[in-house]
Amino acid sequence: MVNLKGQHSSNNNKVGVEVTEADVRYRKVRFAAWVGIVGNVILAIIKAVVGIMANSRALIADAVHSASDVVGSVVVLIGVRAAKLPPDQDHPYGHGKAESVAAIIVSVLLFLVGFEIALSAGRSFFEPVEVPKVLAIYAVLFSIFAKELMFRYKYHLGKTYKSDALMTDAWHHRSDVFSSIAALIGIGAALLGDYLQISWLVYGDAAASAFVAFLIGKMAWSLGKQSIHNALDHVLHEEDTVEMKRAASNVDGVLNIDEFFAREHGHYVIIDIKVAVNPDISVEEGHTIGKKVKERLLEEKYVQDVLVHINPYKEK
Repeated sequence: MVNLKGQHSSNNNKVGVEVTEADVRYRKVRFAAWVGIVGNVILAIIKAVVGIMANSRALIADAVHSASDVVGSVVVLIGVRAAKLPPDQDHPYGHGKAESVAAIIVSVLLFLVGFEIALSAGRSFFEPVEVPKVLAIYAVLFSIFAKELMFRYKYHLGKTYKSDALMTDAWHHRSDVFSSIAALIGIGAALLGDYLQISWLVYGDAAASAFVAFLIGKMAWSLGKQSIHNALDHVLHEEDTVEMKRAASNVDGVLNIDEFFAREHGHYVIIDIKVAVNPDISVEEGHTIGKKVKERLLEEKYVQDVLVHINPYKEK
C-alpha cells in the first residue's frame, strides 16, 4: 500500500504551463481590481458631490455604496495577491482559499453598508423632506452605465479564472446598478410629486434609499453564503468529475477507483483518490501505477495537486 502526495513541482512539464497561466491569471485579476478601485473612487466622488448639491438622499446613499466598493476592491486585490503565493510548510496545499476569505469580507462590508443606508432612510421619513434637483438624475444615469460596464468586465474575468473574490466584487458592481436604478426611480418620483403637488410622491427619494438598502443586504447574504460554502472544503459534484475519473481508470494497472474527492481550494482543485491494483504486484509497481495516475490527473485543467492512495484490489 502506497501513499503519494506532492505539488506540481514533481511534474516538470506541468510547471512550465502552470506558472505561465498563474501569472496571466494574477495580472488579469489584479488589473480588474485596480479598475474597480479607480472607477469607484471617481463615481463615489461624483455621486457624493452631486447628491449634496441636488439634495438627494438616494444619490448620497448610492455614493456610500460606491465608496464601499473601493474597500471591496482593495480586499479583492489583497486576496488575489495572497492566493498567488506558492505552497509552503504551513500551507502545503497553497493559498487558494485566500480569495474565498476576501469574498466573505467583501460580503460583510456590503451588508454593513446596506444596514447603514437603511437606518439613514428610516430617519428621513421623520424629517422635513427636501425635493432633489434634476442634476441628480444625470449623475445616476452615468453611474448606471459605468457600473454595468464594470460588472460585465469583472464577471467575465471571474468566470474565466474561477475567482470567488472577483465574482463577488462583480456582483457588488451589479448591486450598484440596481441601487442606482432604484435611486433614479425615487428621484424621478420625488420631482414628479413636487411638480404635481402630490405629497406622498415627494418621499420617493427616501423610499428609493430604503429599497437600495434592501437590495444591498439581500445580495450580501447571497454572496456571503456562497463564499462560505466554497471555503469549507466543498467537493465537486459527481457530474463534474466524470472525465477525471475516466482518465484515472484508463491508466494501466488501475483495476478500480475506490474513492474520489476533488476539493475546491479557491481557483484550483486538489484531488484525493484511492485506486485498487493487483494485490500480488510489488510495492514499487504499485507506486509506479500511482505516479502515473497522479501525472494523468495533473493534466486536467485547474488541478493543482493529487494525493493517491493504493489499495489491494478485492472482488466484490
